[in-house]
Amino acid sequence: MNSVGTIVDNMKTAFKKKTETDSDYLTYVEGVGNIPRDIYKYVTSDPMGDLPRYSRHIMVQHFLIFSTFIVLAATGLPIYFSNLSWSHYMVSLFGGIEVSTRVHKIAASIMILASLYHLVTVVGGTVRKIIRKEFDYKRTQIPRLQDLFDMINDIKFFLGRAPYRPKMQKFMYKQKLHYLAIIWGTMVLIGAGTALLFPDIVAKVFSSTIGVLLPQTSLESGAAFLQELARLMHADEAIMALIVLALWHMSNVHLVPGRFPIQWTVLTGRITREHQIEEHFLEYINNLKEIPEEREYMKRLLIERELELKRKNSGDDQND
Repeated sequence: MNSVGTIVDNMKTAFKKKTETDSDYLTYVEGVGNIPRDIYKYVTSDPMGDLPRYSRHIMVQHFLIFSTFIVLAATGLPIYFSNLSWSHYMVSLFGGIEVSTRVHKIAASIMILASLYHLVTVVGGTVRKIIRKEFDYKRTQIPRLQDLFDMINDIKFFLGRAPYRPKMQKFMYKQKLHYLAIIWGTMVLIGAGTALLFPDIVAKVFSSTIGVLLPQTSLESGAAFLQELARLMHADEAIMALIVLALWHMSNVHLVPGRFPIQWTVLTGRITREHQIEEHFLEYINNLKEIPEEREYMKRLLIERELELKRKNSGDDQND
């Protein structure tokens, strides 16, 4: 029995040594040392955030788009589902159909301006970084083939087939998918909503484009079809966006263990050290290179962990 126990202990020790020297487990940062992939388990974190993630521009845009979308859904869907009892209650909360419609149009205008604000911020910020030779597409929302590999390896981790999560950038695959979904949804909502608001312009556009290609289609029937299509797209996209917001975004961002009931990043622009190391390890490595205070913190932590492990191993040897 003792010999079997010794063999098992030797196997565990060999596996531990192999893991500790694995290039996937340790990442060397000059001036700091080897960063273990699971160091997030031992760091201290402020729930309000430790490290920079979003600029003030992004926080303002997030608030504007999120709040206006909620108002748009609350004032628009009751009109679409006007035959249901709850719709009349919702309309009455806004002071009647006229006020509700006016609020809907104002919120839509703010959302369009916020979207343009976001576009200017992203394009302008990218151009500025390119001029300064600071642009790194890996730290952006641009999809990469690596995102597919990260998703596969992340699934393996959650199924117990991998020892730790993949090393991911500032924006991981889930966030990129969500961002693309927001872009598509916003374009559909704005496009279809504009068509509903300006039916005369839609009729003119139809007559000069599709009407020329399909002369057998009458102007009235073609324009009416586009209006009905816009009505369906506008409402269905709003419903789908609400489902995504409630079942995907909220659960992934705010309701997960360690961040419940809210992830303060959306209000502070900062991310916790634990969260960044676990899900955005490569971005944390970038922060170690760019933020002297974080380098000093990690060096102290690695020294403390090394001393703790030495004391633990020494105690185990004495017990043996």
